[in-house]
Amino acid sequence: MTGPHVHLGVFQAGVGPQLVWAHPDAAPHTAIETFVQTAQLLERGLFDAFFLGEGLRVRENRGRVHELDVAGRPDAITQLAALAGATERIGLVATQNTTYNFPADLARRLASLDLLSDGRAGWNVVTTDNAWTGENFRHGGWLAHERRYERAEQFVEAAKALWSAWDADAVQDADAKSWARPGSIATVDRHTDLVDLTAVPTVPASRQGRPVLFQAGDSAGGRELAAKHADVVFSAHTRFDEARALAEDLTVRLARYGRDRESLRILPGAEIVLGETAAEAEEKARWVRGEQVTGRRALAFFEQYWGTDLSGYDPDGPLPDIEPSDAELDPSRGTISIDRRSGKLALIAQWRERADAGNLSIRDLALEVSPGHPAFVGTPAQVADEWARYVRARVVDGFNLLPYLIPGALTDVVDLLVPALQERGVYRTGYQGSTLREHLDLPEIR
Repeated sequence: MTGPHVHLGVFQAGVGPQLVWAHPDAAPHTAIETFVQTAQLLERGLFDAFFLGEGLRVRENRGRVHELDVAGRPDAITQLAALAGATERIGLVATQNTTYNFPADLARRLASLDLLSDGRAGWNVVTTDNAWTGENFRHGGWLAHERRYERAEQFVEAAKALWSAWDADAVQDADAKSWARPGSIATVDRHTDLVDLTAVPTVPASRQGRPVLFQAGDSAGGRELAAKHADVVFSAHTRFDEARALAEDLTVRLARYGRDRESLRILPGAEIVLGETAAEAEEKARWVRGEQVTGRRALAFFEQYWGTDLSGYDPDGPLPDIEPSDAELDPSRGTISIDRRSGKLALIAQWRERADAGNLSIRDLALEVSPGHPAFVGTPAQVADEWARYVRARVVDGFNLLPYLIPGALTDVVDLLVPALQERGVYRTGYQGSTLREHLDLPEIR
């Protein structure tokens, strides 16, 4: 279709409070049937892509397995390879870490997914500096936080070189003397301070050239990596002005690498709650938030800051009357942002003042200060109007949805919101191509 339109993906995460896995209507979150049915539902809704998160270690809370998150999920690339055979068009995006993977191995596995899906694979490039994750790899916190994007850049550059090492006409006709034309498959050498390899890639390029690159970091290093290498940015900026500021910043950064805005798609992560009326949507959003932040989750959230067991406290009672430990935050849950890993005592003092002023319980305060609030709440027509405004102004190119209930929340989007977007001329009425790059209207790989 011509003109700006809404690109849609779904990020199916297993960790964090946004997924209401305990609801009677929730599908089993470790069953292949759930993932097949979800991907097929999204394909019926003409979505661009289906994303899977990555968890290299089970989340913990004060040194013990965190019981409130979904765990036991299969490896993302393995899972998406299975979904490639159960779908025909939708893109398949795996979140994969550059800190605790090896470039030649990961590039080969991603290229395999891309080839076997006939050009539908994507890679959501992420980094981590969590020592608790690194312990699984005998690395601990081997890479300083400020260097993780340096490693990521060197890693991505190596992967791109591996993906382009086969000439387009490398495979010869059946009557040739050799299966591949001599000299048509290059050896890739990369010897930098954080990436060291010599490899001959074993997988040719797919029809889209290489996996589509997604980037999710919002720091200066993350934005610079996106401007240099990413095809899609997965951002956290859903407010219109914040989204516009990000788009303007990335446009400036893109120009430094000889790229323009048309070479990049921006898809903020967004939770959406729909209702037949605005009042019904607001009421449902309050219910969703309440299901996400239960009493147990509220206590677990504040345990990270107090540094001690709070299970004996009533979540509907006042904040703990004990002083927090002096130690700074333990990020073993993997959910603590960098800017909150210090200064916790001052933050807790602010929370006490806020709770006293508003007569807030532990759970009340958690509802206000813990991450995760629906970004778009309203009727399908209201949300469609808002999204049309966003894409027509080019502050975003679409959204990566974070469903609170699977499959119900996604069924609402496919059956109610997609038709409303189509009526406004900002959503496709059919797939125009078959590769993920084509779905996203990205330029061809040259």
